Amino acid sequence: MGRTPQQRRGNTRQRIQDVALELFAEQGYEKTSLREIAERLDVTKAALYYHFKTKEDILVGIFEDLNRPVEELVAWGQEQPRTLETKKELLHRYSEALVEAAPLFRFMQENQAAVRDLSIGVTIKERVIALVGLLQEPDASLADQVRCFTALVASHAGMFALKDAEGDPEEKRKAVLEVAIELITQAHTGAGAGADRGTDAPES
Repeated sequence: MGRTPQQRRGNTRQRIQDVALELFAEQGYEKTSLREIAERLDVTKAALYYHFKTKEDILVGIFEDLNRPVEELVAWGQEQPRTLETKKELLHRYSEALVEAAPLFRFMQENQAAVRDLSIGVTIKERVIALVGLLQEPDASLADQVRCFTALVASHAGMFALKDAEGDPEEKRKAVLEVAIELITQAHTGAGAGADRGTDAPES
């Protein structure tokens, strides 16, 4: 699913995206200029302009490349039965997609104001809404709606919160995923069990 930054360096367009994302993460989107991106790449601004006319064009290209697995995940989920196993698999696949798109999501986490004002901000919001819709039941209570949304947010926010903590990155990813699955299991059980949901133990 997707390509890592090292795998993406096969051509000039991909190199521009990788270097731009590095600079956006280092000093912020607003403070980074096309000239600085060109200098880091050791190319002329005209050469850069041949591939991308604006910083936003670069960011949109990065987003489309690294976030394509999430689009595919939404499409897959829409074709599946609305079962707990499907929801767990959605979270598993989303967690794996986040690993490969980590530089992009880290940038978005640290530049939320800038992203919100760009065209991709709307797309990101729509994608989150689509994923939450696949995780929650149509008749979910308000509390269960919150659990579904929190399960999704925890999948990436939790990974960033733990990035400086000691331990193997894969083990930390699994720990975050475990918490997200507990939340979605509780929400799914609650939607089906009504008033009795408080007595049901979440599935492992």
